[in-house]
Amino acid sequence: MISIQNLSFSYRKNKPLFEGLNLQLEAGQIYGLLGKNGAGKSSLLKQMAGLLFPQGGVCRVMGYEARYRQPDFLRNLFMVPEEFYLPQVHIKNYVKTYAPFYPDFDNKAFNNYLSEFQIPLDQRITDMSYGQKKKVLISFALATNTKALIMDEPTNGLDIPSKSQFRKVIAAAVSDEKCIVISTHQVRDLDNLINNIVIIEDHRIIFQQDVAAVTDKLCFKTVSNLEDVGDVLFASSSLRGHSVITENAGMEQSRIDMEMLFNAVLDQPEKISKIFN
Repeated sequence: MISIQNLSFSYRKNKPLFEGLNLQLEAGQIYGLLGKNGAGKSSLLKQMAGLLFPQGGVCRVMGYEARYRQPDFLRNLFMVPEEFYLPQVHIKNYVKTYAPFYPDFDNKAFNNYLSEFQIPLDQRITDMSYGQKKKVLISFALATNTKALIMDEPTNGLDIPSKSQFRKVIAAAVSDEKCIVISTHQVRDLDNLINNIVIIEDHRIIFQQDVAAVTDKLCFKTVSNLEDVGDVLFASSSLRGHSVITENAGMEQSRIDMEMLFNAVLDQPEKISKIFN
């Protein structure tokens, strides 16, 4: 679905953002692209959308080189950017203008998504808050039914109930033909949503595993005393005790803590990589 091979890119000479970056993303998955601010998440998504061009290597989406932005490519890809502009029209006029660019656009689904987000269909976009506009754009993105859906920090501007609604509508939208890529630095917003984790750091992908593999290899638990646990890969202390990640030698069942995993990979990249390789 999305194939990035030996990608190199920089905004300034002698300051590479990506060096020899490789990434393979398949249909039927919801990928969480995680990384610190400035790690290159947005730039990588723009490479996939053909908004930035590789200076080395290649980025192919659905068999098309993204940089050429061919009509068949554009009809089957939608990107929700972190910063966006919506015209000063009513929602119905927005749909009437832009939906024809997407052959599989589903008006009924769009109305259902708006209803889920509690957005009136006859509302004027300029009368909305930033969070409401974001919900309209997310609803439109899902209704396009494109094979590739790319979302950059989609939960920014959403309140807590809206984030829950977002997870619900995204989970319902996944299919065997669709690849969804969501970038965020708010790691907890993707809990219980994504089924494949990609972490970018130091100009490259340092971790990519599906959630099932993570829970097979690692165990997440809370303990009263660190001395009660053997080899701890990562620990975070709070008033409730110590949250720890250990190697799952006993094949215990545990619930993945996305934020802890992210911090553990950044803190112990070689040790974590060795466990999975």
